[in-house]
Amino acid sequence: MDNKLYDMIFKRKSFHLFRNIGNEHITDEEIKDIENEFTKLTPLVDDIKVKIKIVKEGTTCKRGQEYCILFYSEKKDNYLQNIGYLGEQLDLYLVSKNIGTLWFGIGKVDEMQMDGLDFIIMIAIAKVDSADKFRKDMYKSKRKKLQEIWNGDNDLDIANIVRFAPSACNTQPWIVESSAKELKVYRYRKEGKRGMMPKDKVIFYNQIDIGIFLCFLDLCLNKNSIDYNKNLYVEENYENEKNLIAIYEIK
Repeated sequence: MDNKLYDMIFKRKSFHLFRNIGNEHITDEEIKDIENEFTKLTPLVDDIKVKIKIVKEGTTCKRGQEYCILFYSEKKDNYLQNIGYLGEQLDLYLVSKNIGTLWFGIGKVDEMQMDGLDFIIMIAIAKVDSADKFRKDMYKSKRKKLQEIWNGDNDLDIANIVRFAPSACNTQPWIVESSAKELKVYRYRKEGKRGMMPKDKVIFYNQIDIGIFLCFLDLCLNKNSIDYNKNLYVEENYENEKNLIAIYEIK
């Protein structure tokens, strides 16, 4: 994974509406760069086929964006986490190019399949004319308190950054149990916490959220030169309140 993406964690924000962002536009060359960058990203799971398609039309997203990036994937174990992991890398890359982003989870598309792969989610994008219009102070963002998502006294500096990972309706569906030798990451689902999400879509989007969170966590560990082995797990019962997702063995 490109460690330069770490610095973009502090700059990124979700553009819920693309307005007052200036008159610059994403160029054809930038579109080609985005498509090329996607092929370079580090997957969470190596053997899952994924593709993107960048479109101007053909979606229900009406947030003032210029384009939408559509993510397609084959359905295998942890495919949603994999899309979140890949998509967040692309999100941070776009921020580095002053392209604003919005994970748009509830949208529909005309093309539900591409090359045998199923549509999963989209990111809406638009060019922003100044870096000043991105986030100036990440720590002012509304997030759960540290003690709500991180148990244990290890790696608290990392914890205080990864808790700012974006998630659907800001549900922040994760808990980490930390010790000197390992980090255990769980997907945590509290009944009733879903914002505008349809009830039957909460688990779907929260699995994507976990992939986003793991992307942030990996970037933070790499930035701090912490060596680790990452072991992924498949959730046995999606309806459980708390499911083990990954164990990081700290070397």
